[in-house]
Amino acid sequence: MRIPAHSVCTAIRDDIVAGVHARGARLTEEVLARRYGVSRVPVREALRTLEAEGFVVTRRHAGACVAEPSEREAADLLEMRLLLEPLGAARAAQRRTEAHLKVLRGLVRLGQERARLGDSDDLRALDGWFHETLAQACGSQALTSALTQLRRKIAWMYPDEGPTGPVGPSETWAEHGAIVDAVTRGDAERARAVTALHIERATVAHRPRTAAADRVRHPQHAVNTAGLRH
Repeated sequence: MRIPAHSVCTAIRDDIVAGVHARGARLTEEVLARRYGVSRVPVREALRTLEAEGFVVTRRHAGACVAEPSEREAADLLEMRLLLEPLGAARAAQRRTEAHLKVLRGLVRLGQERARLGDSDDLRALDGWFHETLAQACGSQALTSALTQLRRKIAWMYPDEGPTGPVGPSETWAEHGAIVDAVTRGDAERARAVTALHIERATVAHRPRTAAADRVRHPQHAVNTAGLRH
């Protein structure tokens, strides 16, 4: 496939998160350039960015490889999310715009509808959009960026998390609705509290990803010649 040079970093990151490039796998510039239909220059720049973000490491004699975070590092991300996402919701209650509220309400309506229909694929996407919009509503670029990075890392390290956690989808979207109600009223403490409870419940469902599971899920990696056919 061919993608714009400026999108190479996003494409590689998305493939790492999806497990296409397994944890510990080598990421050679030549093969990645062929996979994404670009020159090696944007690939090299993308690998530098991804190394700074913690998705890639450079190893002696091996070059760039997908990082292999420890279970402790993965657990730390969940704790960071539990601290930061309620803070983001509290800030959103104080700084959100009407445009943010309109999107959040619309997502809650769609989520509740899809929950009744049992559409798990739509629920996963809607859940991601909900939390991304809530993060954007906090009015802080630094906090929004931190929350976005956290969600990417958690999606990578805990790929089997469902869109609803240990409770049912209807209950999850009821919690989303409660968050939006608090944000709408400008009740920062209520928004913080209901978001913290929501994240605590979702955290129970997380199970760390393993490199072996990636290899079973994606037996043909992009760093192999066979992977270039996809």
